Amino acid sequence: MTPEKLIELAKEAMGHAYVPYSGFKVGAALLCKDGTVYQGCNIENAAYSPTNCAERTAFFKAVYDGHRDFTAIAVCAGKDGVITCSVPPCGVCRQVMREFCQDDFVIYMADAQGYETRTLAELLPHSFRAGEHMDV
Repeated sequence: MTPEKLIELAKEAMGHAYVPYSGFKVGAALLCKDGTVYQGCNIENAAYSPTNCAERTAFFKAVYDGHRDFTAIAVCAGKDGVITCSVPPCGVCRQVMREFCQDDFVIYMADAQGYETRTLAELLPHSFRAGEHMDV
């Protein structure tokens, strides 16, 4: 799958966002190693902390279906669904990515002109990994 196709699927996912408070829609498309793609959108809540990001929505859907091996994710965002700038995943989403992905996991962040590409290692250096830093 090309980065451009994955970004198109992320843009499509933006249309499903539930954002009555901010109007800021986020879409994600998560590529599994077997070629399956899971889309996610952000889902706001009046209490704010229960709000869920698009990236985590996609990951949680994939994990529920039994997927654990991932290659890349595309993310796009903008007020009222208009993509204006590149938005990287938040810290919580980066840590969820770390739970399931290696350093070379690719993140495509779309903007109005195209997209930026980063690896998980670039966005989350010196991260906490499952099984590390534990005396078990």
